[in-house]
Amino acid sequence: MEAESEPRWLAGDEQETWMSVAAVLMHLPGALDAQLQRDAGLTHFEYLVLSGLSMAESHTMRMSDLAAVAEGSLPRLSQVVSRLERRGWVRRSPDPTDGRYTLAALTEEGWAKVVATAPGHVEAVRRFVFDPLTKPQQRQLGEIGRRILGAVAPNDRCPTVRKAP
Repeated sequence: MEAESEPRWLAGDEQETWMSVAAVLMHLPGALDAQLQRDAGLTHFEYLVLSGLSMAESHTMRMSDLAAVAEGSLPRLSQVVSRLERRGWVRRSPDPTDGRYTLAALTEEGWAKVVATAPGHVEAVRRFVFDPLTKPQQRQLGEIGRRILGAVAPNDRCPTVRKAP
């Protein structure tokens, strides 16, 4: 019978770092969501979906690829895309190259919504994430984020996150 090993407790500085990271994880999504709700009537996830489509070739993606870009599950994405379709910002259609897949496409109205929403969102991202940091800290934050993501989601398919430092 193998003896239980002692947990690897966090040292004082590690505990302090973890509490800072945990606080950011709790507060940053709410702050970004609040800005988008107030200024554009969108949730952060809805904006990620619209933004992902806006950056895709022909503003169109397979739903499965869009789920990876937006970091969401297919069922959640399907619900959000249904809401965005009702607003006239997205439309779905079968993939003509493989009918097993569904395409999501940004409409002209959806493109206009992204164009109108992006300046306020990028300003919030700058204010909350980049402005408090120096350029070297910003680069470190990117590397730290990629390393942590590699540990918690090694199979993450979002290509923009996997970019080499």
